[in-house]
Amino acid sequence: MPSSTFGAADFKVFDVKGFQARMQEIRGRIRPKLETLGGRLAPELQRTTGESTFAHVARHARRTVNPPDDTWVAFAGDARGYKKHCHFKFAVSRSGVRFLFEVGPEHADKKKWASAWKKNAPKLAPVLRRMKGLAWFKNEHDDDPAAPLGDLTAEQLAELADELTRTRDGQLVFGRAVLAAEAEHWTEAQYRTAALETFRALAPLYRLH
Repeated sequence: MPSSTFGAADFKVFDVKGFQARMQEIRGRIRPKLETLGGRLAPELQRTTGESTFAHVARHARRTVNPPDDTWVAFAGDARGYKKHCHFKFAVSRSGVRFLFEVGPEHADKKKWASAWKKNAPKLAPVLRRMKGLAWFKNEHDDDPAAPLGDLTAEQLAELADELTRTRDGQLVFGRAVLAAEAEHWTEAQYRTAALETFRALAPLYRLH
């Protein structure tokens, strides 16, 4: 079974020029590791969420010209796909890795989730602040967070729900980023631990659905 660690050469895949060349590297070098990681994390996440959890490795099927700047394995309760549901994601890019919770642009009922978030944000705010390093990302593909959750008041956190419904592509993304310089030295156990600790800290958001 392929390793689920990512070294310096893996992060440099995203420097490869050209769609076909980069996709070949992603398929050959990154995707097998994401599949391994997904297979190992899904059962643990299932125990956390209390429902069936399926791993979905990105295929980038809609892309034909521009090579992706990141790739990922996402986790959701639907065997057919994750985009219409709240989901967790482990993403890899040139900058490093990200452990995320997302309500994406294609979520089936963003208004309902946004309403639940606004209602529950005041009591969830202190829970989210317990884990150091959690942040809000404006976009699921951003390497850098927009703001640490610890810097946002409960009211400001609640207002982030408006990001979901302001535009058709609205989304809400929370998580943490780890730079490549650190992540490239991690063991498999460190990757799994970091992912599960982050996902468990964000699990109350997943349960809002």
